Amino acid sequence: MKKEKFLHLLFPPRCPICDGILFSSFAVPEELICKSCRKQPEYVKEPVCSQCGKPLENEREEYCYDCSRNKRAFVQGRALWVYRGVVRDSLYRFKYQNRREYAEYYSAELVRVYGGWIKERGIQAVVPIPLSGKRRRQRGFNQAELVARKVAKRMNLPVYGRLLIRTRDTKAQKELNDQERKNNLKRAFKTRKNKVQLNHILLIDDIYTTGSTMNEAAKELKRAGAEQVYCLSISIGRGY
Repeated sequence: MKKEKFLHLLFPPRCPICDGILFSSFAVPEELICKSCRKQPEYVKEPVCSQCGKPLENEREEYCYDCSRNKRAFVQGRALWVYRGVVRDSLYRFKYQNRREYAEYYSAELVRVYGGWIKERGIQAVVPIPLSGKRRRQRGFNQAELVARKVAKRMNLPVYGRLLIRTRDTKAQKELNDQERKNNLKRAFKTRKNKVQLNHILLIDDIYTTGSTMNEAAKELKRAGAEQVYCLSISIGRGY
């Protein structure tokens, strides 16, 4: 405990929303976010796409634009926050400014909101979307794996951080249009094992946009024998 307190003094954890230091004493903080920041992220609320979980404008619609046009390899997806404003800024710092401590709050909120959903679907293991070796070396860590491990720990589930690998260094999805995103990720994933003996897998990533990344990863898991694949992300774009 003394070591943990000392490390918190040297590297005090920051609020994942405003990036302010959460405390300035030897005490290990219980709060993972500033009280004033709790309501700032926009949580995903109904109506949402039945397939991927994107917020919809019209409650009479069942699917978002992307899911209505594309067959999905995953059964269902869900996300915590809408990707904009403070959420977009938070994830940028998390990925590119080494704010790894944010993962604690992200995972806590994912489990608080979707813990029941995860149990109801009989998830047997958690699998993060992998980075290419090049990007992992540049960044120093895989943000999706960091969150996946914490979610799995809170849910008392195994995490398979090396089950999926990227076979090539793909371009950043945000730089491409819809068709380019699909082509960019074709055959970009591979399982380390030829046979995956898991029926229900939960894929975790930080940002869900068109669904191309999750879909290609789910395809590979199913090709290797997984029966059902579900998706969970920290943030998601709107479905309109």
